[in-house]
Amino acid sequence: MASSFGATMFARVTFYPTLVYNMFMEKVSSRRWYDRIDETVILGALPFKTMAQQLVDEENVKGVISMNEDYELRLLSNSAEEWKKYNIQFLQLSTTDIFETPCQDKLKRGVNFINQIRSEKEVQSQGNDKAATVYVHCKAGRTRSATLVGCYLMTKNGWTPKEAVDYMKSKREHVLIKSPQWHALTIFHDNLQSKNS
Repeated sequence: MASSFGATMFARVTFYPTLVYNMFMEKVSSRRWYDRIDETVILGALPFKTMAQQLVDEENVKGVISMNEDYELRLLSNSAEEWKKYNIQFLQLSTTDIFETPCQDKLKRGVNFINQIRSEKEVQSQGNDKAATVYVHCKAGRTRSATLVGCYLMTKNGWTPKEAVDYMKSKREHVLIKSPQWHALTIFHDNLQSKNS
């Protein structure tokens, strides 16, 4: 319990300094705030409230998945009700930054949500050529959200964890998958293999 509490407190204390660092890196390096992974998914950093209309107009975002905890969203990003005003469905799969990786249940729920948006035909009924898009994010769009997007890519393409991560890195170079995330991806992949055989 104490170590979990310590991890949570550390994540909270470092949230704003590391968010500012991410903003700085976007300005001085080749990092982008978000990157399109495929026709359905964008992997990105925390979407600020001021970005919402741009995401609707330019990217046809119809769904947002946040891997953030409540305190990370409170001041700078939209709530579920605020996203609803843009006709965007919202799913929060709260995962502590730095020390946790999303559990298998959250990864399954996230993949199902993406596939639900992907299968909706509202794009055609609106006469829009762009596919309905899901913006998947955490604070930096590198670890928590990348783990979920890796699971989605494995499900969609029949890929291994390595193939999914390599592909993500080809689109977003600063994706950071460490041992706990590799472990989560491997379990998800093994479960997919069992289900398909």
